[in-house]
Amino acid sequence: AAHGLSRAPTMGESDNVMREMKIEKLVLNISAGESGDRVTRAAKVLQQLTDQEPVFSRARYTVRTFGIRRNEKIACHVTVRGDKAKEIISKGLAVKEFELRRGNFSQNGNWGFGISEHIDLGIKYDPNAGIYGMDFYVVMKRAGDRISKRKLRVGKVGQRQRIGKEESIAWFEKVWNEDFAKVLN
Repeated sequence: AAHGLSRAPTMGESDNVMREMKIEKLVLNISAGESGDRVTRAAKVLQQLTDQEPVFSRARYTVRTFGIRRNEKIACHVTVRGDKAKEIISKGLAVKEFELRRGNFSQNGNWGFGISEHIDLGIKYDPNAGIYGMDFYVVMKRAGDRISKRKLRVGKVGQRQRIGKEESIAWFEKVWNEDFAKVLN
């Protein structure tokens, strides 16, 4: 092939930068299940952990048996990106001993897990705040993801460029393999 158009034969699937999987964002959620003091203190916990201002989620409808009313603040969540996200995920996984199940991974390659006590993350226990469990949810992406999200010339991400469950599991075990990460059953 003249004119330097030949594709380098050495380039495998592994070193193509456009195929690289990365963490797009981490969403941390604490559902306090009631409004008032408890949800405000939960927000303080998230703020301590991330140095970001959490937002409150409101109840979609009134449920008498749970004692919640529609539009009442019952939970708070925060979105973390970049290196800080990776750091917090590592802390969370350490609590789970770097073991997740196949059920933790969704069909489109995102994954999540929960921890039952936030103090396991190394936050000091504060008697007036109490103990909160929280959900970690990690959204994965590959380069080129933006074409499906932008305002103009919106396109679809091709099937090959989408992330599947198996790829995500393999990526997870590779990235945290020095911590002996594994996905069970």
